[in-house]
Amino acid sequence: MPPDSTAPLGLRERKKRAARRAMSEAALKLAAEKGVEQVRVEDIANAVGVSPRTFNNYFSSKEEAICSFVVERQERVLEALRERPPEEPLWEAVSAATLETYSRDGEPNRDTVQVARSMILHPSVHGEFLKAHATVERVLAEGILERAGAGAENALNARLMAAIVESAVKTAFFNWLMNEGAEPFLETVEVLLREASKGIPSLTRPEPVKKPKKQ
Repeated sequence: MPPDSTAPLGLRERKKRAARRAMSEAALKLAAEKGVEQVRVEDIANAVGVSPRTFNNYFSSKEEAICSFVVERQERVLEALRERPPEEPLWEAVSAATLETYSRDGEPNRDTVQVARSMILHPSVHGEFLKAHATVERVLAEGILERAGAGAENALNARLMAAIVESAVKTAFFNWLMNEGAEPFLETVEVLLREASKGIPSLTRPEPVKKPKKQ
């Protein structure tokens, strides 16, 4: 989880994040190669040279480790949000930080779409995946409050805004996942965030129906 302070991370926190990221990446790699059901906690721990006990200090299950990339990426979104120009409007800052962070990882590999779908939609993983998104929604809401300089009385509005942003990302990802990677993920995220920031004008302000001219 990201720290409450905007101060740079200390050495201990950086080491913890690095260890968590290494175990998460190993879990993802092993699940992709062997299948979720064939992966054991011991396999993940061995892959990064730690004990199962150390693994359990970071994750409650292999499924949580597989989905941890969602939370780790959100930490980077928050860092990017804190670096946005202070005069930038809130929606623009949140959208830019989100797109900047996801763009660093690049477009998802279309060749891996079937493997990704089998993992994310696996019964034991899917629930953890949705839980991870709920976690980052709460964390993003805290970052939005911080950015806006708002108090606890605006917590619900911040949570709503965070939910909209996370829904845009999740919708774009599942659109990519279920359409065999045919529709680009990053471009879809950008379009959805722009639509959301304007109140989804394509739905709420449709083109007026043109009446036929009288003869």
